Amino acid sequence: MMAIESACIPLPSEIIMPFSGSLVSTGTFTLWGVSLAGAIGCVLGSALAYWVGYYGGRPAAEKYGKYVLVTQHDLNLADNFFKKYGNTAVFFARLLPVVRTFISLPAGIARMNFFQFSVYTFLGSLPFCYFLAYVGKKMGDNWDTLGGYFHKFDAVIGVVILIGIIWFIKRHIGLRKSFQESNI
Repeated sequence: MMAIESACIPLPSEIIMPFSGSLVSTGTFTLWGVSLAGAIGCVLGSALAYWVGYYGGRPAAEKYGKYVLVTQHDLNLADNFFKKYGNTAVFFARLLPVVRTFISLPAGIARMNFFQFSVYTFLGSLPFCYFLAYVGKKMGDNWDTLGGYFHKFDAVIGVVILIGIIWFIKRHIGLRKSFQESNI
Protein backbone atom coordinates (compact mmCIF):
# COMPACT_ATOMS: atom_id res chain seq x y z
CA MET A 1 0.00 0.00 0.00
CA MET A 2 2.88 2.38 0.64
CA ALA A 3 4.04 1.74 -2.94
CA ILE A 4 0.64 2.93 -4.18
CA GLU A 5 0.85 6.03 -2.00
CA SER A 6 4.34 6.83 -3.32
CA ALA A 7 3.33 6.38 -6.96
CA CYS A 8 1.44 9.72 -6.88
CA ILE A 9 -1.83 8.06 -5.89
CA PRO A 10 -2.94 9.80 -2.71
CA LEU A 11 -3.64 6.78 -0.51
CA PRO A 12 -2.95 8.18 2.99
CA SER A 13 0.13 6.78 4.64
CA GLU A 14 -1.33 8.29 7.82
CA ILE A 15 -3.81 5.40 7.76
CA ILE A 16 -1.64 2.63 6.33
CA MET A 17 1.28 2.81 8.74
CA PRO A 18 -0.67 3.39 11.98
CA PHE A 19 -2.85 0.41 11.10
CA SER A 20 0.33 -1.62 10.60
CA GLY A 21 1.51 -0.33 13.97
CA SER A 22 -1.72 -1.48 15.58
CA LEU A 23 -0.93 -4.96 14.26
CA VAL A 24 2.46 -4.66 15.96
CA SER A 25 0.63 -4.13 19.25
CA THR A 26 -1.16 -7.47 18.74
CA GLY A 27 2.13 -9.27 18.10
CA THR A 28 1.35 -9.95 14.42
CA PHE A 29 4.32 -7.92 13.16
CA THR A 30 7.41 -6.16 14.52
CA LEU A 31 7.83 -2.40 14.55
CA TRP A 32 11.03 -2.52 12.51
CA GLY A 33 9.48 -5.04 10.12
CA VAL A 34 6.50 -2.85 9.23
CA SER A 35 8.70 0.25 9.09
CA LEU A 36 11.12 -1.44 6.72
CA ALA A 37 8.29 -2.83 4.58
CA GLY A 38 6.72 0.63 4.40
CA ALA A 39 10.01 2.28 3.39
CA ILE A 40 10.68 -0.37 0.73
CA GLY A 41 7.14 0.14 -0.57
CA CYS A 42 7.83 3.87 -0.76
CA VAL A 43 10.96 3.26 -2.83
CA LEU A 44 9.11 0.94 -5.23
CA GLY A 45 6.18 3.29 -5.79
CA SER A 46 8.49 6.29 -6.01
CA ALA A 47 10.58 4.53 -8.65
CA LEU A 48 7.49 4.15 -10.83
CA ALA A 49 6.61 7.84 -10.50
CA TYR A 50 10.25 8.82 -11.05
CA TRP A 51 10.43 6.88 -14.33
CA VAL A 52 7.11 8.33 -15.51
CA GLY A 53 8.60 11.77 -14.93
CA TYR A 54 11.92 10.79 -16.47
CA TYR A 55 10.51 9.42 -19.71
CA GLY A 56 7.22 11.23 -20.14
CA GLY A 57 7.26 14.22 -17.86
CA ARG A 58 9.86 16.39 -19.54
CA PRO A 59 8.44 16.08 -23.08
CA ALA A 60 4.92 16.64 -21.73
CA ALA A 61 6.05 19.65 -19.70
CA GLU A 62 7.84 21.13 -22.71
CA LYS A 63 4.86 20.54 -25.00
CA TYR A 64 1.94 21.38 -22.69
CA GLY A 65 3.61 23.42 -19.94
CA LYS A 66 2.63 26.71 -21.54
CA TYR A 67 -1.01 25.89 -20.74
CA VAL A 68 -0.22 25.77 -17.01
CA LEU A 69 2.36 28.59 -17.10
CA VAL A 70 5.42 26.31 -17.02
CA THR A 71 8.19 27.70 -19.21
CA GLN A 72 11.51 26.32 -20.38
CA HIS A 73 13.07 28.67 -17.83
CA ASP A 74 11.07 26.96 -15.05
CA LEU A 75 12.22 23.53 -16.21
CA ASN A 76 15.83 24.75 -16.21
CA LEU A 77 15.36 26.11 -12.68
CA ALA A 78 14.00 22.73 -11.57
CA ASP A 79 16.96 20.96 -13.19
CA ASN A 80 19.41 23.23 -11.38
CA PHE A 81 17.52 22.87 -8.10
CA PHE A 82 17.65 19.06 -8.24
CA LYS A 83 21.33 19.11 -9.23
CA LYS A 84 22.14 21.28 -6.20
CA TYR A 85 19.59 20.22 -3.61
CA GLY A 86 17.95 17.07 -4.95
CA ASN A 87 19.20 14.73 -2.25
CA THR A 88 18.15 17.07 0.54
CA ALA A 89 14.83 17.90 -1.11
CA VAL A 90 13.91 14.24 -1.59
CA PHE A 91 14.94 13.33 1.96
CA PHE A 92 12.92 16.10 3.62
CA ALA A 93 9.98 15.74 1.23
CA ARG A 94 9.66 12.13 2.40
CA LEU A 95 9.09 13.40 5.92
CA LEU A 96 6.17 15.66 4.93
CA PRO A 97 2.60 14.58 4.33
CA VAL A 98 1.21 15.41 0.88
CA VAL A 99 4.58 16.54 -0.52
CA ARG A 100 6.02 13.05 -0.04
CA THR A 101 3.46 11.62 -2.44
CA PHE A 102 4.47 13.85 -5.36
CA ILE A 103 8.24 14.58 -5.08
CA SER A 104 9.17 11.64 -7.33
CA LEU A 105 7.64 13.06 -10.49
CA PRO A 106 9.62 16.34 -10.52
CA ALA A 107 12.76 14.43 -9.51
CA GLY A 108 12.31 12.27 -12.60
CA ILE A 109 11.51 15.23 -14.84
CA ALA A 110 14.70 16.93 -13.61
CA ARG A 111 16.55 13.63 -14.23
CA MET A 112 18.01 13.42 -10.75
CA ASN A 113 20.47 10.55 -10.36
CA PHE A 114 18.22 7.51 -9.82
CA PHE A 115 20.50 5.73 -7.34
CA GLN A 116 20.74 8.84 -5.15
CA PHE A 117 17.02 9.41 -5.51
CA SER A 118 16.33 5.85 -4.31
CA VAL A 119 18.74 6.07 -1.38
CA TYR A 120 17.32 9.38 -0.13
CA THR A 121 13.78 8.18 -0.69
CA PHE A 122 14.50 5.20 1.54
CA LEU A 123 16.36 7.26 4.16
CA GLY A 124 13.52 9.79 4.38
CA SER A 125 10.75 7.19 4.28
CA LEU A 126 12.11 4.95 7.02
CA PRO A 127 11.78 7.42 9.93
CA PHE A 128 8.40 8.57 8.60
CA CYS A 129 7.09 4.99 8.43
CA TYR A 130 8.62 4.15 11.80
CA PHE A 131 7.01 7.17 13.46
CA LEU A 132 3.56 6.43 12.07
CA ALA A 133 3.83 2.72 12.92
CA TYR A 134 5.04 3.58 16.43
CA VAL A 135 2.06 5.88 16.97
CA GLY A 136 -0.24 3.11 15.69
CA LYS A 137 1.40 0.63 18.06
CA LYS A 138 0.88 2.94 21.02
CA MET A 139 -2.72 3.62 20.02
CA GLY A 140 -3.45 -0.09 19.60
CA ASP A 141 -7.10 -0.65 18.70
CA ASN A 142 -7.72 3.12 18.61
CA TRP A 143 -5.38 3.69 15.65
CA ASP A 144 -8.23 4.86 13.42
CA THR A 145 -8.69 8.05 15.50
CA LEU A 146 -5.33 9.35 14.24
CA GLY A 147 -6.60 10.41 10.81
CA GLY A 148 -8.15 13.61 12.13
CA TYR A 149 -4.93 14.68 13.82
CA PHE A 150 -2.70 14.01 10.82
CA HIS A 151 -5.09 15.67 8.37
CA LYS A 152 -4.64 18.95 10.24
CA PHE A 153 -1.03 18.88 9.01
CA ASP A 154 -2.30 18.15 5.51
CA ALA A 155 -4.38 21.34 5.65
CA VAL A 156 -1.36 23.46 6.66
CA ILE A 157 0.77 21.95 3.91
CA GLY A 158 -2.11 22.41 1.46
CA VAL A 159 -2.31 26.12 2.34
CA VAL A 160 1.45 26.51 1.83
CA ILE A 161 1.18 24.77 -1.55
CA LEU A 162 -1.79 26.97 -2.51
CA ILE A 163 0.19 30.11 -1.60
CA GLY A 164 3.06 28.81 -3.73
CA ILE A 165 0.73 28.20 -6.68
CA ILE A 166 -0.76 31.70 -6.37
CA TRP A 167 2.75 33.22 -6.25
CA PHE A 168 3.78 31.14 -9.27
CA ILE A 169 0.76 32.26 -11.32
CA LYS A 170 1.16 35.94 -10.37
CA ARG A 171 4.87 35.80 -11.20
CA HIS A 172 4.28 34.23 -14.59
CA ILE A 173 1.44 36.57 -15.51
CA GLY A 174 3.70 39.49 -14.56
CA LEU A 175 6.55 38.09 -16.65
CA ARG A 176 4.26 37.63 -19.66
CA LYS A 177 2.95 41.20 -19.36
CA SER A 178 6.46 42.65 -19.11
CA PHE A 179 7.58 40.53 -22.08
CA GLN A 180 4.61 41.70 -24.16
CA GLU A 181 5.19 45.35 -23.21
CA SER A 182 8.87 45.15 -24.15
CA ASN A 183 7.96 43.75 -27.57
CA ILE A 184 5.50 46.57 -28.38
